[in-house]
Amino acid sequence: MGWKAAMVGGKLAGVGGEKLRCAAAPAAAARSRMKLWMVRATTTVLLWTCVVQLTAVGDTWGPRVLKGWPSCITSPDDDAASATLAAARPEPVVDKAVLPPKRIYRNNGYLMVSCNGGLNQMRAAICDMVVIARYLNVTLVVPELDKTSFWNDPSEFQDIFDVEHFITSLRDEVRILRELPPRVKRRVEHGMYHSMPPISWSDISYYHNQILPLIRKYKVLHLNRTDARLANNGLPMEIQKLRCRVNYASLRFTSQIEELGKRVIRILRQNGPFLVLHLRYEMDMLAFSGCTQGCSNEEADDLTRMRYAYPWWKEKIINSELKRKDGLCPLTPEETALVLRALDIDRSMQIYIAAGEIYGGKRRMSTLTSAYPNVVRKETLLEPSDLMFFQNHSSQMAALDYLVSLESDIFVPTYDGNMAKVVEGHRRYMGFKKTILLDRKLIVELVDQYNNSSLRWDEFSLMLKAAHANRMGSASKRTVILDRPKEEDYFYANPQECLQDSNLLHTS
Repeated sequence: MGWKAAMVGGKLAGVGGEKLRCAAAPAAAARSRMKLWMVRATTTVLLWTCVVQLTAVGDTWGPRVLKGWPSCITSPDDDAASATLAAARPEPVVDKAVLPPKRIYRNNGYLMVSCNGGLNQMRAAICDMVVIARYLNVTLVVPELDKTSFWNDPSEFQDIFDVEHFITSLRDEVRILRELPPRVKRRVEHGMYHSMPPISWSDISYYHNQILPLIRKYKVLHLNRTDARLANNGLPMEIQKLRCRVNYASLRFTSQIEELGKRVIRILRQNGPFLVLHLRYEMDMLAFSGCTQGCSNEEADDLTRMRYAYPWWKEKIINSELKRKDGLCPLTPEETALVLRALDIDRSMQIYIAAGEIYGGKRRMSTLTSAYPNVVRKETLLEPSDLMFFQNHSSQMAALDYLVSLESDIFVPTYDGNMAKVVEGHRRYMGFKKTILLDRKLIVELVDQYNNSSLRWDEFSLMLKAAHANRMGSASKRTVILDRPKEEDYFYANPQECLQDSNLLHTS
């Protein structure tokens, strides 16, 4: 029985072996098919990767390779027809911005800045901060704009200026980042940085000797006030030139602001020449300056209360009449109407008001609108829907007025604030476009004499014309007053180092 059992066992084993071999064969075939599928999938992925890469570089050598391939879904006849159409239709010419080469330098640290004031005060400050960053070899973070001033404008830098153009157009001078790198940002979040206001009207040596050591020590420096922090005069020519480059080439408004500004200018141009009147007679300016000429007692009290409500407006007790006599008040709408008439501004001239809401409204504007019926504003030239996204954004509204002011036939500011000065300098840079720089001290004296009949109209007009013959924005040298930089001519009002006719400068 033993041998039978052995034979039966051998047969069973043979049968089992055959079954195992039969089961193993499909498994091996499945593995082979899987390998083949993986090879095919990998090959497909690699081929598509190559196609994508070739398409990406198609502008360089693609026309010779990719564009020569026949289409898989078009017939030869279709190809011939397409070629004929392509030959008949010229290819569009696309202007590509030529970027300057990146400037390579050893980075000494990071500079963060918080600008203060209105649009044009911040604009000049941004130019100064770029210069400072460049000459300290530090990385500048896109400036933070003031959101706590009287206007409470929540606009960010990129809401007003073309931030990409700002960064790339200056890359050969200074590295500018939208925000700090993550590692450095974490340091700042933990308070590992230094914050301070720099000294006003300083030359570049102050920043090399006092500010640079702080940046090297802390790696991140935050300048929390930026107005008038760089001197007007006594700076190297390359610094002055860079200030101009930033102001006139790199600080470009957003496309939305630019397009709307162009539309306002087109509307004005359709109706002939126009004068931009920067009538600085808004409530905030009157409260700040303490000027109440022509206001009622109730209005004067409102302005005084407003002045006391803002602690950073240091001057509180103000003699309005004395300040006006010294030429330190903005001209009133009534005074402005007399001046424009005396200077022979044509009655039919369009007068574009570049300003906010005039204090006193239609009542205070009545004399001006009677003398010049074509008084307009952006709000009267555009539809409400056009300005919908600009409402409650005073800096963006001011940017529109800035663009229109640059293109006007005549620009007349009634007060020498930041917008008046920066626009004046920009118009000089554009070819000394006519800007009437009013002598307010003389004007109020002559206006008072005319109003009390001490001067006849022809005398009044003749004296005003004579006084302003050389105050039209022509080439002149900046006035330098040693140790009194606030009283000397402002660099951005007359950037003489950057002007075409600098060799023809004369002292005004």
